Amino acid sequence: MNLRRRQFLELSAATAAMSMLGPALARAASDPDTIRIGIAANGPRTSDPNYTTQGGDNWATEQMYEQLVRPDDGTFATTPDQYRPTLATEWSASSDAKTWTFKLRQGVQFHKGFGEMTSEDVVFSFKRAMADGTNKPILSNIADVVATGPYEVVITLKNSDVNLLGTSIFLNNTAVVSKKAVDQMGAEKFKTDAVGTGPYELTRFDSKWGTALKRHEGYWGEKAKVAKVESVYIADTTARTLALLAGDVDMIEAVRAPGWVDSMLQRDSTLQFDMTSPGSFNTLHINLKRKPFDNIKVRQAIMYAVDRHAVAEAMKPMGGFTADLQPESFPGGFKTEDLPPDLQYNYDPEKAKALLAEAGFPDGFDFDSNVSQREDYASIMLIVQEQLRAVGMRMNLHIGDHTAYHADNQHDKNTLALHSSSYPPIPTQLYVQQLSTKAEVKPDGTGGINYSHYGVAMPGIDDLLAKALQATDYKAYVDYCRQIELQVLRDLPLIGMSTLSFTVARNARLDLGYKVQSGYARWRFHHATKKA
Repeated sequence: MNLRRRQFLELSAATAAMSMLGPALARAASDPDTIRIGIAANGPRTSDPNYTTQGGDNWATEQMYEQLVRPDDGTFATTPDQYRPTLATEWSASSDAKTWTFKLRQGVQFHKGFGEMTSEDVVFSFKRAMADGTNKPILSNIADVVATGPYEVVITLKNSDVNLLGTSIFLNNTAVVSKKAVDQMGAEKFKTDAVGTGPYELTRFDSKWGTALKRHEGYWGEKAKVAKVESVYIADTTARTLALLAGDVDMIEAVRAPGWVDSMLQRDSTLQFDMTSPGSFNTLHINLKRKPFDNIKVRQAIMYAVDRHAVAEAMKPMGGFTADLQPESFPGGFKTEDLPPDLQYNYDPEKAKALLAEAGFPDGFDFDSNVSQREDYASIMLIVQEQLRAVGMRMNLHIGDHTAYHADNQHDKNTLALHSSSYPPIPTQLYVQQLSTKAEVKPDGTGGINYSHYGVAMPGIDDLLAKALQATDYKAYVDYCRQIELQVLRDLPLIGMSTLSFTVARNARLDLGYKVQSGYARWRFHHATKKA
């Protein structure tokens, strides 16, 4: 009976989805010259790379724009030497890593006849991102950007940054846009009619449907093999899934929940799954201003009570284990066996009970906490709830709307706050955002995402973080990051719960042309080929 009801609901959702997407979708489904991706959201917000906050919008901007440098497709650069020339052909840094000079590629043409990219466009793109946009804090270390010729730009910094290519150059915000186009259109119109240099250019922006792109015939590099790309927004999970199974889209943003991949393969064993590794960092903030979590023995009890290997295993094949905050493949990350024995925190519920008794809670205690209803958040916290209950920490877990959950966290209304963010292999970005004093959460919502109050409720890692950020060589930078990782394991304001791959399910007729290994939650299509 239940199966029939589910089938009916799925059929209804599929019918509604097809009705919403229109007959043109079905006609174009088998077109080998169109790549269509189903995005897990209701509609695009902007195509301007300096203002994207909705992850799904980045699938289009990734095709339309380029930065001065990029890593290889399907990867994150884990060291500075792994960035490749893109709109810059070469670059150099001063010995103190405060002055960076970039020589620009000549002959690069903007979309829609807006002419050749020059240093004027690069300076304009950086300065508007420094003045406004979604990453002003990260770009605040840039003192100035100056054109020293039509094809050369010099960036000067307030403080050294040996990771400038990762922190500030390979960003959506600093993708190069056409100054002439912005001046002609105005900033507001540019948000939905943007002009870049990438292998695809925008032809349609529909806030209720999605975005359409066509091949940029004047592209400076190898032209895209497939002529068109469409990002179709299908927020409903069932409708999006059925659109893939029916062949109406080529790929979809996946559902990151236990068993989802297996269930999809049972329906279509030919499906391909592309996953970033490590993907999102799932971190558990312990509110140090709420008793008894101000007691280090209670926080140590949590570490011994939660089987983090089991959490990662439950989320397979997307989940991954981290011994500390950074994955072992990232700078600053440790393998468990390389940590001091007292900081390895191997699963030991009896030791957790003993620590609780030493803290004055031989019979355990009750407490409230919140979590999002989104599949990945709820799945992890339900596992944590059961494991804590086994040692006497009885968590009354309130599961609610995803947007409301984040709003409550930002008003300091949670006790154990799970947070999920993707980071490049620049460890200090996580430390700045989740552990620094200046990112402390505020009850009025004006603070950051340091939900534990680390550095305020107890001494934190601000001094070590300042040394890392001002390091003038990469080895010293990594050494300071490893010291921070050890300090956090001693203090336990924040627990690395697991990583979770960003995942796309793809029809086998579409070949991306490279293997997705890591990187942000979007990838380029210019090497892709598609069979009818």
